[in-house]
Amino acid sequence: MAKTGSLSINSENIFPIIKKWLYSDHDIFFRELVSNGCDAITKLKKLDMMGETEIADDEELKVQVIVNPNEKTITFIDNGIGMTEDEVDEYINQIAFSGAEAFLEQYKDKTSDDQIIGHFGLGFYSAFMVADRVTIDTLSYKKDAKAVLWDCEDGTEFNMSESDKTTRGTKITLYLNEDSVEFANMYRAREVLDKYCSFMPVEIFLSDETAEPEYETIDESELTEKDTVIEHIVEPAKTEEKEKEDGTKETVEVEPEKKKVKVLKRPVSISDTTPLWTKHPNECSDEEYRAFYHKVFMDYKEPLFWIHLNMDYPFNLKGILYFPKINMEYESIEGTIKLYNNQVFIADNIKEVIPEFLMLLKGVIDCPDLPLNVSRSALQNDGFVKKISDYITKKVADKLSGMCKTDKENYEKYWDDISPFIKYGCLKDEKFCEKMSDYVLFKNLDNKYLTFKECLEENKENHENTIFYTNDPVQQSQYVNMFKAQGIDAVILKDSIDQPFITQLESKNEGVKFKRIDDELNDSFTEELSEDEEKSLKEKLSETFKKALGREIDIKVQKLKDEKVSSMITVSEETRRMQDMMKMYGMSNMDPSMFGGAGETLTLNASNNLVKYILDNPEGENTELICKQLYDLALISHTPLNPESMTAFIERSNKILEILTK
Repeated sequence: MAKTGSLSINSENIFPIIKKWLYSDHDIFFRELVSNGCDAITKLKKLDMMGETEIADDEELKVQVIVNPNEKTITFIDNGIGMTEDEVDEYINQIAFSGAEAFLEQYKDKTSDDQIIGHFGLGFYSAFMVADRVTIDTLSYKKDAKAVLWDCEDGTEFNMSESDKTTRGTKITLYLNEDSVEFANMYRAREVLDKYCSFMPVEIFLSDETAEPEYETIDESELTEKDTVIEHIVEPAKTEEKEKEDGTKETVEVEPEKKKVKVLKRPVSISDTTPLWTKHPNECSDEEYRAFYHKVFMDYKEPLFWIHLNMDYPFNLKGILYFPKINMEYESIEGTIKLYNNQVFIADNIKEVIPEFLMLLKGVIDCPDLPLNVSRSALQNDGFVKKISDYITKKVADKLSGMCKTDKENYEKYWDDISPFIKYGCLKDEKFCEKMSDYVLFKNLDNKYLTFKECLEENKENHENTIFYTNDPVQQSQYVNMFKAQGIDAVILKDSIDQPFITQLESKNEGVKFKRIDDELNDSFTEELSEDEEKSLKEKLSETFKKALGREIDIKVQKLKDEKVSSMITVSEETRRMQDMMKMYGMSNMDPSMFGGAGETLTLNASNNLVKYILDNPEGENTELICKQLYDLALISHTPLNPESMTAFIERSNKILEILTK
């Protein structure tokens, strides 16, 4: 038998799902109920603008959050639009019927730019995640409306009756369950409100119903009608004696009489209703940008610079992205991008909106057009989100490339700090890489900044399409000095991101090779040595070093132009990259030759006196000592010695000094 009908929701079945699965964080009810209060006030403002109601000039529109740890309650009070009995029945008693959506539909052609936060009509029910009982006491703005009291336990059975509320707005009281009484604590409530509601578009006030009243003293001239006066205080004029020209003294008034008033402490809103990102960049000073950064991210260091995003078409997006100064050696380079929707905090680092490489930055992004899921905690899968992500990437690239073109001095000053962001972005985002390829800088041995093309030009005469680099100018200082002596340039690449980055550059630029300065020595550093002479010297030295070190090592003999250099370790670029990859995958004990590469090579300088001594005295009294010392000296200029080798090196050095002093 065919049958048609409408699906119905049974609250006994749906509430366990809402309470357990709708929101991942139970503290989210603060955000939802405060947002509802803000919406009620925003609606009232719209109606006032359209002449459908009137707000008194001296009325302060606000949301109050009142905790009572003794009664284990939290109360949310707004003086917004309020609800009639029919509206309570429609918006509260019917789950997921959004009052915000209904209001927007009704006034879609008349509303201003003020945004209403709610969309799904489920936020109110988050209260039942923490409360056994919830009451709503509300009075509509409508003329002759009657106040309504709604009372519900466990989200299943409710009672509605007329209340004696006389002021417009809504009061929601949560009677917390035993697992959630922590939220009635003033400090815990402040922590959660700071997390979710710091930038709500309506002023929010938090108070403790059980706390003793606090007072403050102000000048009488600052007194307003809203102040509760406790005591009038007169501070008498202050005088002092001064000597006159004739030697007599007179009393002079140095501070006049002050009239002060002791009043009940004025409440301070926890919400900044016009955060910096809502303003136009031209309205914001550098001091304001820095102060906002310190406040939001609790970072005592100054940001390097920032990008203010301000877009109205084809979607609404505002925000500020900061490039923080990071100590790469001691700090994580993971940043924080806070995502907001109509000034309501959604989450940190939502990867669908924020490009992965920009997760290294710190900042805020507010996009009312985001397609959020029903709990407002994550995004629905939507092609629109990709457009937002692409826009953010484009704006960052435009800012950086523009800075390089118009403010090269500052761009170079910031480069060492921002280079990891940019290189990571080039690796992760093809469009960003295309935009930034001409604005990636390399610092050379003279601390001069060069572009990729300029690096190729530097060594074009003798080393076309080859860029030499050092990843540790101090450790590899011997090689650096040799390069400088021969007028060959190299760049400094110290960050871990540099290895995959130069590999990408090589793949995108056919024929270009990066070589570390401890790669095999080329003709620029050597003088001609006949093949037969080289073979003979290698055989003699290999045998002597094998005997001294107790093992075979790969030896190469060259005649270096710098006679002072006795020994060096060289490793081909391909082998060294293979070794780095093996270390990364925990394969450091494996022999590189298994993958077609040789290990380290000890290069000996046939022009050096110590090497000549070994050749002339293979069985000499100190030959073994010198061989070991030359090998360790070569290692030290290449990489740090392990503890055992360092101990042996120090003992041997002391022994050599003893021999010299005999």
